[in-house]
Amino acid sequence: MYMKFIISGKNIDITEGLKSAIEDKIGKLEKYFTPDTEVHVTLSVEKERQKIEVTIPVKGTVIRSEQVSNDMYVSIDLVEEIIERQLKKYKNKLIEKQQNKDYFRQEFIEKDYVDEEEIQIVRSKKFDIKPMYAEDACIQMELTGHGFFVFVNAETGQVNVVYKRKGNTYGLIEPEY
Repeated sequence: MYMKFIISGKNIDITEGLKSAIEDKIGKLEKYFTPDTEVHVTLSVEKERQKIEVTIPVKGTVIRSEQVSNDMYVSIDLVEEIIERQLKKYKNKLIEKQQNKDYFRQEFIEKDYVDEEEIQIVRSKKFDIKPMYAEDACIQMELTGHGFFVFVNAETGQVNVVYKRKGNTYGLIEPEY
């Protein structure tokens, strides 16, 4: 096993079976990465929700996926498939950043994947950005019917984003300098 797994759990014991399933399934991704790549895995259980979060840091980029199901082994299978799809889809973008070449295996760099879709920005918007409080930004977001809203935070003077989360809750993204 070339990849270094860092596995942690919230409200769940990391059994040998789970550890083995993670290393076997997510270990399949080692064909893309150079040896000693770190894979951070967090398992959590909340009622019926069996969640796995996988983060693979490579210089300047983070490859990440989280999957939820009612069976942790299903979540593990799903997360590996999603990460593999992300790698193939964004291969050229990942490798274009010259500093990232050292993190991926040569075979992955040289192989062309058929289902690559170029990212295309098809619409651009400009709008007047006014200072407001995060709560007001949430109201504006709801009024526009979008899943996020960009605003200048009246308390900090910085550009922030509010976004809609599952369960009718909201999130706030603030820059960290």
